[in-house]
Amino acid sequence: MEKKKWDLAALASIPLIMTLANSMLIPVLPLMQKKMGITGIQTSLIITVYAAISILCIPIAGYLSDKHGRKKIILIGLSITAIGGAISGLGAWLLSTGAYWTILAGRFVQGIGAAGAFPIVLPIVGDMFKSDDEVSNSLGIIETSNTFGKVVSPVLGSALAMVVWYLPLAVIPFLSVLSIAAVAILVKAPKQQEGEAPGFREFLRGLKETLARNGLWLYAIFLIGCMAMFIMFGFLYYLSNTLEDEYSIKNIQKGLVLAIPLFAICSSSFAAGKIIGKKKTVMKWCTVIGLALLSATMIVCGLHRTDSLVWLIVLLFLGGMGIGMSLPSLDALITEGIEKEERGTITSLYSSARFIGVAGGPLVASTLMKQERWLFYMFAAIGIVCCLVALFALKPKKGDE
Repeated sequence: MEKKKWDLAALASIPLIMTLANSMLIPVLPLMQKKMGITGIQTSLIITVYAAISILCIPIAGYLSDKHGRKKIILIGLSITAIGGAISGLGAWLLSTGAYWTILAGRFVQGIGAAGAFPIVLPIVGDMFKSDDEVSNSLGIIETSNTFGKVVSPVLGSALAMVVWYLPLAVIPFLSVLSIAAVAILVKAPKQQEGEAPGFREFLRGLKETLARNGLWLYAIFLIGCMAMFIMFGFLYYLSNTLEDEYSIKNIQKGLVLAIPLFAICSSSFAAGKIIGKKKTVMKWCTVIGLALLSATMIVCGLHRTDSLVWLIVLLFLGGMGIGMSLPSLDALITEGIEKEERGTITSLYSSARFIGVAGGPLVASTLMKQERWLFYMFAAIGIVCCLVALFALKPKKGDE
């Protein structure tokens, strides 16, 4: 792993930038709405269009990475992301009318690029390392980079918008170019056999056989990954609105408070990546314990939610630790459990499932903001179901223990 530390550093820049491209905008959406004179629904589409097109394109990108090489698809994805960011940034800067639709078009293009970038990082890490310990440790670093992007996003987005309101859009092309250079120069991915991709029917048939062959555990990981992100982004949306509406905490101060539970996710992801190694039994129990901790904190939030901001932050910090324990374990289980030839497609389906959670969490939370107790009970129920699914559906073989 020491020999590939620069390869890993370059790959870790990808989830960081992809997260910044989306999460930096969340704290500044109200400002964008005011500057462009658009409705709340139109404003939400700036986030939704990015996630929606990514969900559709991620499996295609994974399929192409299996056939034509991971590094090639990543570089193409990052390039498309940079182009989309340039469209959005230039549209906001140069157009007095029609800026919104140009920004939306740019975000659409960005989402296509994102589909070919971060989701392909998981299988390329699995390809690069032979030791399961190294794969698990490396995936923990990748997940930590992803979560670190979420930690700094609220603060960085707020700070950039204080200079110029569209600056969070405009910096993405420059960050993408840096990542392109790092991946092109530093990443030395194993060579893959390139050949003609099978027809769409053959691709679907092969995918169906892979899913059937791997059984219940694969569907369990898809479900848990989706629901973990659903709860994470749901309670972050709740916290963001509560800070502003109930406590009048805005701008950079709000970003700093939002970073607290995200820091818990980041630090526990890093620790879990170090602990799990190649032991799939440890991965399973990290997932189960993490989900149990998350469920318990959501129950307490529902039962004993008070006007104490400190108490709320402590509970969400502990819930974030639970999510952070689970994510690297899920990444490692799915990456190490699938053959290299099919890894890109399957891990991309997993990434799509996570994106569904990202898109759905804030939407559902927004409808239950006035019934916050039931919001937390819903999160707790989902967490308990996922915990039971992990307990009974994830069954490592004796040789993997």
